[in-house]
Amino acid sequence: MRVFCDFDGTIAKVDTTDLVLTRLADPAWEGLEERWTRGEVTAAECMRGQVALIGGDDTALDAVLDTVELTEGFAAFVAWCQAHHVPLTVVSDGVDHFIVRILERHGLGRLPVIANHLVGNGELGRRLEQPWSRAGCAAGSGVCKCQVAARSDARANDPRDLMVFIGDGRSDFCVSGRADLLFARDKLAAYARSRAMPHHEFSDFHSITATLAAAHERLARRAAI
Repeated sequence: MRVFCDFDGTIAKVDTTDLVLTRLADPAWEGLEERWTRGEVTAAECMRGQVALIGGDDTALDAVLDTVELTEGFAAFVAWCQAHHVPLTVVSDGVDHFIVRILERHGLGRLPVIANHLVGNGELGRRLEQPWSRAGCAAGSGVCKCQVAARSDARANDPRDLMVFIGDGRSDFCVSGRADLLFARDKLAAYARSRAMPHHEFSDFHSITATLAAAHERLARRAAI
């Protein structure tokens, strides 16, 4: 079993990038958001432009990030994954510094994170690097989650490993089709319902832990036969 989990709106209760933009960015970020919504720019282009508009020094940025809370049960879910040797990777089309800062505040900084890379600071200016982007990405995202999942498939010790994905938004649509077990809410849940995709809807991580614990036990019994 391998677990990939989105961050904004999934692990975090809010979209951290939107929160930072609302608090610290030039209002022009909203125009970029509207252009993305209309399909005039890709999600990756929108994010690069918006991050460049973020003002404030690093202290002000971290103060905003330190207000973000995690979805109930996530810390216990991480502990369950570790206890059962289930690899858990945070994969997000958000910003790595935002994610790592929040996870560290909650004692979870050891989790691997794949996200867009923040460069610079409030004094010199900020920009976004996107090492996980892919030409032709169906979502147009800075982080192609399908590519991340495909690379993990290639590295898996056993090709029969169960791939679990947990998410909530548009950047999760494409990769959700690769999941053997899908947990979804909000836009991703609506997307899955519209396509009759098997999925589990969730409001917190307690229910996800319970479902995965049962699946893990079935896999263990099967392996023992």
